[in-house]
Amino acid sequence: MIKPTTALGQPAMWLRAPCGAQATVLLHGATLVSWIPAGGHERLYVSPMAEAGPGQAVRGGVPVIFPQFEQRGPLPRHGLARNRDWQWLEGAERSGIVIGVLRLSDDAATRAIWPHAFEAELSFSLSGQQLDIELAISNSGDATFDFSAALHTYLAVGDLQRTQLGGLLGARYTDSLTGHQQQQELDPFGFAGEIDRIYWGARGTQQLVCPAGRLQISREGFDDLVVWNPGPTKAVALADLPDGDWLDMLCVEAAQIGEPVILAPGQEWVARQSFRA
Repeated sequence: MIKPTTALGQPAMWLRAPCGAQATVLLHGATLVSWIPAGGHERLYVSPMAEAGPGQAVRGGVPVIFPQFEQRGPLPRHGLARNRDWQWLEGAERSGIVIGVLRLSDDAATRAIWPHAFEAELSFSLSGQQLDIELAISNSGDATFDFSAALHTYLAVGDLQRTQLGGLLGARYTDSLTGHQQQQELDPFGFAGEIDRIYWGARGTQQLVCPAGRLQISREGFDDLVVWNPGPTKAVALADLPDGDWLDMLCVEAAQIGEPVILAPGQEWVARQSFRA
């Protein structure tokens, strides 16, 4: 079943697979704001103070980061995709799997910020305990461009201090809090507060174990992995996050940061992040 709905006061689409798995996606930013596996409970975190609208990114769910990560470039923080309205292209149910597809194309407003012609498509599919999110970027212009991208996934964990993430032993990362390069020496590792790391060339599957349940997290086409939580001090400074909600969430983000993608005219790049409860 697929039907229009509203979420955060904005147009959205609600999808339900025959097995009972559900998802809700905002047209604003193509932001997934809910994923409930079959027979399960909500696995994405969305702040109860989150807002969506022109120029406003959602605090939670899965915002799309493109064509710039964070402030690593001249564009607005995290680029231009997460705070614009996308077009709903398709929703379908095939062999028990329900899918949704949204598209964002360049226009005068995006070209004023980033002077390139592009098409971005976000596709997602769900069935049973599985959620796949795929981001495709194509160069529809006549000049080569480069970009970074990420799926800024906020996962509901229940209690960060009783949460562990495994599968990154030996991975090299940059600690964005200190600027230092380090190597992951504990596996799995836990959390006590603020964390902001970019794992470079992260391979394999990660395992998240938390009071909200277990998740297996994998990627295809994304080379890097970001792990982020604001901790208690920065949470207070975020106007759209309750002070104590840093304990309820953890961002585990598929990303392409270290080696930006270079697309010639007519070329396409595709990458995916997958979750299994």
